[in-house]
Amino acid sequence: MEFSEEQLRKWLSKYKFRDLTIEELKSVHELYPNTTFAMNTYTFKDGSQKDLLNCSGTVPVKYQGNSYNIPIFLWILDSHPFTPPICFLKPTANMGISVGKHVDARGRIYLPYLQNWSHPQSVIIGLLKEMSAKFEEELPLFSLSSSDAARQSELLSYIAKITEGEDNIQSKGEGKKNDGGFNKVTVIGAGDLGLACALAISAKGVADRVVVLDCSEGTMKGAAMDLEIFALPNVEISRDFSASAGSKLVVLTVNSLGNAQSYLDVVQSNVELFRGIIPSVAHYSQQSVLLVASQPVEIMTYVSWKMSGFPKSRVIGIGCNLDSARFQYIIANLLKAQIRGKDNWIIGEQGENKVAAWSASNSVTSHQDEDIANQNAQHLLANRAMEVLKGRGQKSWSVGLSIADLADSILNDKRKVHSISTMLKGCYNINSEVFLSVPCVLGISGVTEVIKLLDKGTVAQELQSTAASIHDLQQQLKL
Repeated sequence: MEFSEEQLRKWLSKYKFRDLTIEELKSVHELYPNTTFAMNTYTFKDGSQKDLLNCSGTVPVKYQGNSYNIPIFLWILDSHPFTPPICFLKPTANMGISVGKHVDARGRIYLPYLQNWSHPQSVIIGLLKEMSAKFEEELPLFSLSSSDAARQSELLSYIAKITEGEDNIQSKGEGKKNDGGFNKVTVIGAGDLGLACALAISAKGVADRVVVLDCSEGTMKGAAMDLEIFALPNVEISRDFSASAGSKLVVLTVNSLGNAQSYLDVVQSNVELFRGIIPSVAHYSQQSVLLVASQPVEIMTYVSWKMSGFPKSRVIGIGCNLDSARFQYIIANLLKAQIRGKDNWIIGEQGENKVAAWSASNSVTSHQDEDIANQNAQHLLANRAMEVLKGRGQKSWSVGLSIADLADSILNDKRKVHSISTMLKGCYNINSEVFLSVPCVLGISGVTEVIKLLDKGTVAQELQSTAASIHDLQQQLKL
């Protein structure tokens, strides 16, 4: 195809760095002469639209001894070359998309090169070469049979929509489950807790794939290396954020191991750690639920919510889920009290400031059928259970099992009630943006309902006091 610099200058009249962009496109055309250029309207996820230049062409790929030309479609933003292109596959009518490490169900392409884009080191030619290399590891397209008329129709619709910057297609690699999707979980952090989570989720059988992202510096260490050596089915360990693409659930277990002195410094170091993680996670898994296990849970859940831009329902912390499960077990099995439903909870802040609470439908009777449903007996029972609970630590494997239970409720849309950290602004007369544990109904979209507690006055006061101290600390953080 002929390269028209004059036409590009007209199209790119509103681009901030037109000359730099044209020079780069000229180099692209020399190396990939079949590349074509056009102006079209791109629709962003927030509904806004902009006229952008797009490049259409192919990248050569050698896969299992065969040569392929993979059709691609690049949107060049008006701030190029300081921002990376938005990249898609452009399948023909007889091609289907294979969801994988670098391609999501919509055909959007995710690569480390895009994530680490930095002018002037990063250029489109370098991006195309990395596409070829990554696609040789995992071919992003597959051939459809000529009789597959329905799939061909879907793909033709996909191609029409992609020129508008939007698409919605179900692709190969996504299983048909209750919610019609492939259950992929990413665990951020390959320490003891991260690996405990991965093993527990894998053992529970709730995920089709579990990706463990090792964020440590230097060579792979300890148990992470062992997991690499002794591979498990459906469990992958990686250092590439693009491996998390398309996750339905992302579990954050990382904590900074810096030399901070004060508690505020410790929390701030975790904030800096999350600054390099959350935007990438949100980019690669835009419809995921974020489940925060990093410490302090309540504050780091707030930080994750702020940095991700996700709705509050899809950013939660593990909170008091483990303590609540233990609390319920102690009352029912060790203290031999019979409860109508699991209506007794540990709420508030994880740690020493947690409090016992009861949901409104609760009634309690003793093992000998004595009536102890009054408030004094309820308070006594809670105190006894709390004393037993104090002797239980929060070991990695225990937290991992608790997280696997949460993953089950989310991925299988069970609408089960858990005491987890959620945004409480507007509840219990709390007016600040803080995350605290209360009983919540969990499903595939995160929190669907907050369960009402039996408010004896003290519950609200405890939550308000804890919220105030957490909010004060949050105000001192540099986000």
